[in-house]
Amino acid sequence: MPVPNRLMDLAPEIKAWRQDIHAHPELGFSEFRTSDIVAAKLAEWGIEVHRGIAGTGLVGVLRGQPGSRSIGFRADMDALPMEELTGLDYRSQNPGAMHACGHDGHTATLLGAAKYLAETKNFAGTVHFIFQPAEEGGGGGRVMVEEGMFDRFPCDSVYALHNDPNLPLGTAACVPGTIMAASDRLVITIKGRGGHAARPHTTIDPVVVGAHVVVALQSIVSRRVDPIQSSVVSLTMFHAGSAMNVIAPVAEIQGTVRALNEEVRQQVAALIKQVAENTAAAHGAEAVVEYRWGYPPTVNHAEETERAARALDDILGADKVLRDNPPVMGGEDFSYMLLARPGAFIRLGQAAPDGKGAVNVHNPAYDFNDDMAPLGAAWFARLAERELPR
Repeated sequence: MPVPNRLMDLAPEIKAWRQDIHAHPELGFSEFRTSDIVAAKLAEWGIEVHRGIAGTGLVGVLRGQPGSRSIGFRADMDALPMEELTGLDYRSQNPGAMHACGHDGHTATLLGAAKYLAETKNFAGTVHFIFQPAEEGGGGGRVMVEEGMFDRFPCDSVYALHNDPNLPLGTAACVPGTIMAASDRLVITIKGRGGHAARPHTTIDPVVVGAHVVVALQSIVSRRVDPIQSSVVSLTMFHAGSAMNVIAPVAEIQGTVRALNEEVRQQVAALIKQVAENTAAAHGAEAVVEYRWGYPPTVNHAEETERAARALDDILGADKVLRDNPPVMGGEDFSYMLLARPGAFIRLGQAAPDGKGAVNVHNPAYDFNDDMAPLGAAWFARLAERELPR
């Protein structure tokens, strides 16, 4: 079946919601306006609304025909702390915040599915619409789970989508197993001895020591990790000093670490500490390694992934659904929900032939492709009807 006519009729409305949210981006755990809009619309459509979960998060509960089974659909609501450079009429009105990952589109897409399902109720059981705060590093998904969301709102399975500018509009990737990496943060403080830049022999220069640490850490992935296993160590910040003629006593290095399985994740974390400390010590300095554990790998459950794929087959056609697409090294805190309940996370293509929707996420020129929203809403709706048959 293609996208239902009613959802196509709703497309202009979904687009208006999305562009309004885009113009008013809010950072993690501060999605007050967005949460108010979502709650008001759900209530307007007769959906039971529960607020204050992980702060600004909420769950909408829709009961269809009598039935004991339940399903959860999740959308993230937060923006990124960056300036928008799109020049769009509906560009961000909030300095330092931008919907550069498409969470405005995810929220509007799930709202579209909620409105459609509230009208049709062509399912038996309960649908939970989960609107999550703080996906971009804040771990809002973890907080919702820790606050007992699935105890209050039982879900036999849980599903989510993410737009993908690297896939053509009208296609999707729905793959079992590990699909996204663990995402951790690294802070290394190099403690040396400061002094006059003209007398470096009286100092222990943390910049030089830090440079050796940066280079040495690159050997972890290239020479210490099994080449069949994927991992990334990216050192993205290096800060030291305040004057050109002063050797600072301390330097700080920050970065991110990614791995597709927990064993490699633990191995890389241990090697970073060992290599950084020993390299600094060899130069007479000290390295203090702070490893900040972030999101675990996102792992799709095989049975639920196939169910999600069949619903996509109905909407897009089986030839448009990729079941063997490789994983990506980005992180995603829907991983916590998949640890708590079986389910699947899919990537829905949004790149049109004319280039619309092809700018990658986390780019100041990015924009969500509104033509994708009806496809995503139709997938959620079809999945509810398949999983909760009357």
